[in-house]
Amino acid sequence: MRLRVRVTPRSSKDELIGTRDGVVLVRVTAPPEDGKANARVCKVIAKTLGVPPSAVSVVRGGSAREKTIEVVGVEDEAALRTALGL
Repeated sequence: MRLRVRVTPRSSKDELIGTRDGVVLVRVTAPPEDGKANARVCKVIAKTLGVPPSAVSVVRGGSAREKTIEVVGVEDEAALRTALGL
């Protein structure tokens, strides 16, 4: 499953704060350099969904605030969307 995500780097804490127009809003403490923020976004989403971090990856927008994230191994798309507040 793929999700659209908007990232706010250098935040005070790592958190998924909700959605806006079908886009998941995520704040991370990591800076937007050398893929640090992308790695942290994947960890936050993985923790929220209860999947391993290796099951979550950035497939588009690696250097942009708006990204497309792919989650592998989630069988029930409805449960996933409910967990993320979509």
